Amino acid sequence: MNEKENIIVRTPVTDDATLMSLKAGDVFYITGTIVTARDAVHERVIVEGMKLPIDLKGLAIFHAGPVMVREKDVWKCVSIGPTTSRRMEYFEYEFIERTGVKIIIGKGGMGPKTAEACKKYKAVYAIFPGGCGVLGASAVRRVAGVEWLDLGVPEALWILEVEKFGPLIVTIDTYGNNLADEIVNNAMRKRESIVQEALRRFSEK
Repeated sequence: MNEKENIIVRTPVTDDATLMSLKAGDVFYITGTIVTARDAVHERVIVEGMKLPIDLKGLAIFHAGPVMVREKDVWKCVSIGPTTSRRMEYFEYEFIERTGVKIIIGKGGMGPKTAEACKKYKAVYAIFPGGCGVLGASAVRRVAGVEWLDLGVPEALWILEVEKFGPLIVTIDTYGNNLADEIVNNAMRKRESIVQEALRRFSEK
């Protein structure tokens, strides 16, 4: 069992050493504030140059479109699962640079630009298991607010207070190690080996 499986990272992160102790493949949980921010938010900030209505410095963002219900004047989170992060790859370096966000959560992995930003600005990218939206919602203690609701419920900035949100698997660490790329590269190496072996056997017939 990974000795770091029960590590809890509290947001806002104020000490880079906290994240620098995490390596690709480690498991952790978040207690504190998570803010949902997916396609439309990234486009508004990076393409349109709009200023965020909240300060993300030291916080975690979640590439997610939560299911929310409103009971009187209180919002409740019913389900919150990750959306595919690769769609944000084009924007993420600059988003990290501009906002000071320290943890990015999603699914499916991200590419070299995000890895470069994580290394330079001491941030991490982590994946939350797909299909576990109800589990994610169970860690939400309070919906602290919502911004840019004009984008629609899935795309809005939901400010969530969470306790032991996870499990989260570090996929890009603060050293730029990218677990997703490593898996793809290993698969390609194995594929090449299999192809070469098949060609060798064919030539021997």
